Amino acid sequence: MDKELELQYRVHAALDVVEEKCQTTGKGTPETKELYLGLLYATETHKIYGFVTNTKIKFILVIDSGNIALRENEVRAMFRNLHMLYTDAVCNPFFLPGEALSSKKFDRSIQKLMSGN
Repeated sequence: MDKELELQYRVHAALDVVEEKCQTTGKGTPETKELYLGLLYATETHKIYGFVTNTKIKFILVIDSGNIALRENEVRAMFRNLHMLYTDAVCNPFFLPGEALSSKKFDRSIQKLMSGN
């Protein structure tokens, strides 16, 4: 199977897990709802983590399984930073809800976050 297609399949499988977790945790009050969903899907080559915002925006993070140095609290911190960057980008008065998020500043910030700088 093509690697890109295989990764896309795994991300879609992880999205199914996100939906399940959102349905089961959605019964609680919003104050107790955990945004970080943790490890959703793992294989020999990848670990897929999930995060859902209060407005139901889903973030999926795919990490190479060979990266054993990355801890759970670091993944949480990455999601918090990603959420903050996303919030800043969509709060831009020139951003139109429903449109694709196309911001060079946002893209650079995400690249910096994912490279660990």
